[in-house]
Amino acid sequence: MTVKFVVDSSCDMRDTEYSNLTTVPLTISTDRRDWLDEDLDIEEMLSELETYKGRSYTACPNVERWMKAFEGADVVYVATLTSGLSGTYNSAMVARDLYLREHPDVKIQVFDTLSTGAEIRLFVEKLMELNDQGCSFEEICDKAKEYKKKTRLLFSLKSLHNLAQNGRINKAVASAIGMLGISIIGTASTQGTLEPISKSRGDKKVIAKMLEELKKLGYNGGKIRISHVENEHLANQIKAAIKELYHGADVLVYKARGLCSYYAERGAVLIGCELA
Repeated sequence: MTVKFVVDSSCDMRDTEYSNLTTVPLTISTDRRDWLDEDLDIEEMLSELETYKGRSYTACPNVERWMKAFEGADVVYVATLTSGLSGTYNSAMVARDLYLREHPDVKIQVFDTLSTGAEIRLFVEKLMELNDQGCSFEEICDKAKEYKKKTRLLFSLKSLHNLAQNGRINKAVASAIGMLGISIIGTASTQGTLEPISKSRGDKKVIAKMLEELKKLGYNGGKIRISHVENEHLANQIKAAIKELYHGADVLVYKARGLCSYYAERGAVLIGCELA
C-alpha cells in the first residue's frame, strides 16, 4: 500500500526531506510578475517586494495541482494552510471529491490545520509518526485531530509591509511599525486567524517574550519547530534559549519557503510548539 503526505508550500517543508512527501506550491504575485513557491530564490523575491509600491497578493494551488499530487497513492493525508486566511483548503477539498470519483478505492483525508508554517510541520510529522506505528487510516485521522489541539504557533514579525500591500492591515500602521523598529509578537487563533499579542523592540526582548508566551501556553519540553525568513541568527538564539530551559527538547531550525516569507517578511521567526 502506497501512502502519500501532501501539503501546500505554507508548511515550509520540502519534497526532498521525505520520500513520501509532496508539496503543492502557492503563488505570490505583483501586477508585474509571479513567483511560484517552488525552488524559489527567497532573497531575490524579498528584495523586489521591499521596493515595490504596487499591489501584491497570493493565490492558492489550483485543483489540477492537488489532483496530480494524489496520483499513485492508495492513501493520502493532506494538510493545508488555514481556511481562515486562504482558499487552499477549499481547493484541496474540491480536488479530493473529483479524484475520488475516478479513484473510489483511494482513501483521502484533508485537514484544515487552522495554522501555517511551523505548526503545520509538527502536524505532518505526527501523521508520519502514526503511519510508521502501523495505525489504520481511521486511527490516524482521529489521533491527528486530537494532536492538533496540543500544538500552537507563535511568530515575531519585523515588518507588515506586504500585509498592508495585500490589503490585510492599515498601511499607516504598517509604516509606523517599520520605522520604529518594533517587532509584532502574535499567534494563530483557534479560528485560524493571526492575532497580535504584544510588541517588542530588540531581539533580546523578542526572545524573552517568546519564552514567556511558551510558558503561558503550557509548553514543557515538547517538539519545537522554528522557521525563519533570512534570520537564522535570531532563530538559533531562540533555539538555544529553549534548550537551556528545557534540556533535551527536540528543536529544529530551518528556512521558510516563499509563502511564509511573503507574509512574515525579512527577519521574521515562526515557532510551532508541541504542548503536554
